[in-house]
Amino acid sequence: MANSRGAASDEERLKRLNALELTARRLEPLPAERQRIASETLSYVDAFIESLPGEKAYAGGTCQGLRNVKVTESAKPFGEVFSYLRDEMNRVGINSSSGSCFGYIPGGGIWTSAIADFVAAATNRYAGVYFSSPGAVMIENQMVRWLCSLVGYPDGAHGNLTSGGSIANLTATQAARDAAGIDSTNVRKSVVYATAHVHHCIDKALHTTGLGEAVRRVVPMDSRYRMDPAALGKLLAGDRDSGLKPFLVIATAGTTDTGAVDPLDAVADHCEAHRAWFHVDAAYGGFFLLVDELRGLFKGIERSDSLVMDPHKGMFLPFGSGAVLLREGGKLTASYVHDAPYMQDALGFDEISPADAGPELSRHFRGLRMWLPLHIHGVAPFRANLEEKMLLCRHFVDGVRALGFETGPDPELSIGLFRYPHAAAGAFNRKLLEALQDDGRCAVLNFRSHLAEIGLALDVVRKGLEHLADTRHREPDTPRKP
Repeated sequence: MANSRGAASDEERLKRLNALELTARRLEPLPAERQRIASETLSYVDAFIESLPGEKAYAGGTCQGLRNVKVTESAKPFGEVFSYLRDEMNRVGINSSSGSCFGYIPGGGIWTSAIADFVAAATNRYAGVYFSSPGAVMIENQMVRWLCSLVGYPDGAHGNLTSGGSIANLTATQAARDAAGIDSTNVRKSVVYATAHVHHCIDKALHTTGLGEAVRRVVPMDSRYRMDPAALGKLLAGDRDSGLKPFLVIATAGTTDTGAVDPLDAVADHCEAHRAWFHVDAAYGGFFLLVDELRGLFKGIERSDSLVMDPHKGMFLPFGSGAVLLREGGKLTASYVHDAPYMQDALGFDEISPADAGPELSRHFRGLRMWLPLHIHGVAPFRANLEEKMLLCRHFVDGVRALGFETGPDPELSIGLFRYPHAAAGAFNRKLLEALQDDGRCAVLNFRSHLAEIGLALDVVRKGLEHLADTRHREPDTPRKP
């Protein structure tokens, strides 16, 4: 009887397995279905890109269809599902793909990176460990080495490609903490220095890495919103004399607020004198190193202990592209190399595995979205785009100045500040353009932004002034302090 039950059980299991296989195989569409879906998707992407010049940079809406759609056991037709993306997701909110998007720091999204992401996702190579995919890790490390050479780091430097500036800054902060031996016994005597314009992800990084109890010093800025090196020097010396440990100085190469580049070389002098770790957040501005006219602004960046760059900004890659670099790569791996029995096959190779250079083990194959465009296009179009954006920003600032606007310091990179002088400046400027704050800010970094888009922006500003002409009263405001 036992054999009878066993035979029946085996038969039932096989029957169940055959039934399950029929349903499970639905995740692998047949070639004709793949071609149809791919064709419809590419047609939509092409139409989306071609429509961008006529689309708004921002559109309101509620995405009610997306809000109501439910996940069900049964499949939905591809066209119905895709309509939520076409008609709602891609039509509401900030259109960061538009060349007319000048708010925040515009994102990228070059087409060849999208193709690279498709290949990376479809082939699904695991790029975290060299043993798993030597080619994928080589591609990632080639990109890291190219970035290191761009900033002037020596042989022995290394880094990691991350999801963005936040994780890149977090990764560098932990490496700095470990290298300096900061722990619960001395964290309250360790001092971190930055200006008021440091990016808020630094606060997150300090909190996450256990440095929330460190002493914080806000370094004064000069009239151009750059870190004041003399003031930094006094703070460092004062803390050292008081028995504190100057630990971490964070400079910014392209602040989010104004686009300012801190005087990196002078900051490096003070860091060396006080043996403080010198970190540069160049998430926005770092790739302007490709522009010959601007390289002098970054003098001293090669002296930093660590830095961050965002390829989804200055290289126009899709969101989710960051990079952290350390001048001494061994200090990065010292924080992140870990071993486990199931990782024994991952050891003993010349290439450093990305999993040993950052907090992520499972991760997207990010390097391909940078590697493929660089080889297909070459560096020249990236360099030209960055110089163009620098000049377009200057052109815009000159244009609004001619319309009677007050402007901030001359743009160092591609962010310009402006506001209209008025007795009630705040209310007037809010009415002038709802998308602008009291102090207007134009960030030009989209690879689709050209003279025509800047002309359109200037025309919008001019028409706004004409519309509010009856309320215009020029009365100079009290200048704002940096």
